[in-house]
Amino acid sequence: MQQAEHIEELITLVSALDRPALTRHFQTYRASFPIDFTTDFLDKLDVDRLRHIFIAMCLQSKRLPDPDMVAA
Repeated sequence: MQQAEHIEELITLVSALDRPALTRHFQTYRASFPIDFTTDFLDKLDVDRLRHIFIAMCLQSKRLPDPDMVAA
């Protein structure tokens, strides 16, 4: 997924997510490594930081988020 158009698509998708949607993604995203953020931890971060971490997770996993979850 490291091609420029995929990264741009990822950033566009994630920038449209609000806090509740980001929290849902952190709880349901199937990464290639364990994700164990608590809801309390996620609630304490500002939205831009959540977006940054989620983008990093997607890049590391080499997977875009589920488009159906983004639209929800």
